[in-house]
Amino acid sequence: MSTRQPRFNQQVLIDTTPLPDDIPKVKEIGASSAPLLSASFFIGARCQPYNDDYMKCKTESNGRGELDCMREGRKVTRCAASVLEDVNKHCLAEFRKHWECLDDNNQQLWQCRRFERPLNKCVFESLKLEKKIPGAPEKEVPVHERKRQIYAHSILTQ
Repeated sequence: MSTRQPRFNQQVLIDTTPLPDDIPKVKEIGASSAPLLSASFFIGARCQPYNDDYMKCKTESNGRGELDCMREGRKVTRCAASVLEDVNKHCLAEFRKHWECLDDNNQQLWQCRRFERPLNKCVFESLKLEKKIPGAPEKEVPVHERKRQIYAHSILTQ
């Protein structure tokens, strides 16, 4: 038997150690998973060069990517924040309907296509960002543009 008594800590632990000065400061996004999922393809469209730089850095850093690639990661965060800011500015009503639908439907994209179409249209017209799914067959209609969603609870389309 161990002589050490168990101790339970119910406090939230926050590391207050400041980052080094050579790492650029950036404000965190502060969004939950539903808005991030709703805007993810637009973030990917605008921020692809920054994402590619970050992933290349992580690949080349041999397991130390969290520390060595902090500068590239901050660029990705800044770019994603700018996309969310622009979408909120130009397409707030459509964006809110879509991410609330995702939040209510367990993040299942196919349940929210009727709200996604107006969002995609607004973002394209306002920001010139187009939703493209990586690896999708080029000769087929993309899944988010199909008139009928096979697995969706609601078959209403717009």
